[in-house]
Amino acid sequence: MSESATTAKSVSPAFGRNNPYSAQLRENRWLNQKGSSKDTRHISIELGSDGPTYICGDSLGVVPRNPDPLVQEFLEKLDLASDPTLRENVASTLILNRAGKKFVKAVAERATGTARDKLGAICADEKKLDEYVFDRDAVDVLHDAPGVKFDPAEIPNLLNKIAPRLYSIASSPDHRTGHVDLTVAVVQYTTHGRAKQGLASGYLARLGAGNSLPVYVQPTRHFHLPPSNRDIIMIGPGTGIAPFRAFLQHRQKHGHTGRNWLFFGDQHAATDFLYSEEFTAAHKSGHLHKLSTAFSRDQAEKIYVQHRMREEGAELWKWLQNGAYFYVCGDAKRMAKDVHAALLEITAQHGGKTPEQAEEYISVTLSKTEKRYLKDVY
Repeated sequence: MSESATTAKSVSPAFGRNNPYSAQLRENRWLNQKGSSKDTRHISIELGSDGPTYICGDSLGVVPRNPDPLVQEFLEKLDLASDPTLRENVASTLILNRAGKKFVKAVAERATGTARDKLGAICADEKKLDEYVFDRDAVDVLHDAPGVKFDPAEIPNLLNKIAPRLYSIASSPDHRTGHVDLTVAVVQYTTHGRAKQGLASGYLARLGAGNSLPVYVQPTRHFHLPPSNRDIIMIGPGTGIAPFRAFLQHRQKHGHTGRNWLFFGDQHAATDFLYSEEFTAAHKSGHLHKLSTAFSRDQAEKIYVQHRMREEGAELWKWLQNGAYFYVCGDAKRMAKDVHAALLEITAQHGGKTPEQAEEYISVTLSKTEKRYLKDVY
């Protein structure tokens, strides 16, 4: 595939959210080292020659299903475990790992005795109901109301529907033709005495080589690579590293002359430096011109990517003034806001601007006019 084909807008008209492609999982390996508190996976999926196509910056939609043991436990509590049609419907289309308010209210209405009183009081208070559903799944709710029964036809209308999960693609389409890579943080936690996983991340974590999975490409509207001679600054802590692995693969494959600067952060360098061998090798070879890391738990004071940005603010400002594109990928609630604040400080300090002028430059000139400040946050 030529560079022009991979930098143009991707089009996969045959496959989408309502018509996913049945791909095959080829690799599922741990990226964290022994001793890490995290479980991050490198997921490689074969799309083949007839599957959807993508470009750097796109996302892959994965349609997950519930784990069999959770489905079994749910149906057993309702005395419906012998219904194979219902079992498949629940497994593939209904959310079990997070209880919805509609389901809780329906269970409360069917409950008896003290369970009815308890759940009824919770449902009558919106704040209490929010707190109740926050860390419970459907089985937890049924545990609080033993003996509740529903007709099989009622179940689909009581539970929320499974929606696809979008993951930033972690590979260039030209790096390994017909394949797509993902970087997935497996969500794991224990509440109310039961171990639980995120719906999509748990689904991917359980898959083995050769398993099929439904996927589709969600094209990016804005998170594209710049012209080949432009510098790029990439802020990607944790799984936010995914699209920047793709960017670096693609720029190296096609001989882009723009410089590449990566900021990566996580908890510990020894256990949580995702794709460390790849990025270290790229840095040594000169393809990755600057590599700035922040491992928050390796010293008494927590250090994050925004701290490294400030430390290297003078050079970062020079890169921006030289036309560099600034990319951010990852957590929207905290990281992206902290990075934005650091960028404003750098602009004020090293650009000699007032806070108002810095805000105008970053939020208007860089973001909207020149379109050089690009985010893929979630």
